[in-house]
Amino acid sequence: MPALLDKRLVFVTGKGGVGKTTVAAALGLAAARAGKRTIVCEVAEQERVSRTFRREGIGHEEAELQPNLFGISIDPDKATEQWLQWQLKSGALASLLKQSRIFTYLTAAAPGVRELVTVGKIWELAQPERKTARSAPYDLVIVDSPATGHGLALLGAPRTIAKVARVGPITRQANKIHDFLADERETGVIAVALPEEMPVNETLEFAGSLREQMDMGVDHVLVNALYPERFSGPEAKRIATAGDGRRSREAAAGLRAALSEHSRARGQRAELR
Repeated sequence: MPALLDKRLVFVTGKGGVGKTTVAAALGLAAARAGKRTIVCEVAEQERVSRTFRREGIGHEEAELQPNLFGISIDPDKATEQWLQWQLKSGALASLLKQSRIFTYLTAAAPGVRELVTVGKIWELAQPERKTARSAPYDLVIVDSPATGHGLALLGAPRTIAKVARVGPITRQANKIHDFLADERETGVIAVALPEEMPVNETLEFAGSLREQMDMGVDHVLVNALYPERFSGPEAKRIATAGDGRRSREAAAGLRAALSEHSRARGQRAELR
């Protein structure tokens, strides 16, 4: 995956429970150790990555987890206020508008607004020149994305909002973010799966929808919890008949365990074909 680390932004997605948070954290650690100033973003105020590094509770702040490795848990409400500050060029006006009941109603009713401000913050983190005052740029931003369906909505939010708004500064900003996300030189996608029917099917559906809706491809598919193939089919047959009638109880139990794992490994690979 060296080429992936040369991008500015990488989304790690997959069905819930497949280990995407672990992959995002491991990728971030690998990038940091390679000398890249890296940040791992969690969305919807999750704190799984920070908990991994025993720094739970960092919230919507960029906090160092390890040398060269930072983390943030994006709060959609705080991301909305930052977005308004960027658009209005005034913290006071942004705070006033955010407290407005009409604004609250509109943002709740409009499709994709929370996703847009979230991905807008992710985009800002990935820029060589940050909009956030006195904030240093990152070489790589890794996103521990929501499960595949919600992850696709996150990636598609800028285009959705641009189509709804059509004109004005919000549309211009949304199009700028979409162009960055859709640029394969800047943005990459890793899909994480398990060698089981449902996660595999969901990964295939996600890849198809990503291509259809965003004209983006999946850079890598990573399959977790895959048993190794320790021996071939003919070897398994020889193991099954080895020492018939002369096996000790312990030897027989060991051979049954080996054959069981071999069967599981073959079944897993059948799901991936």
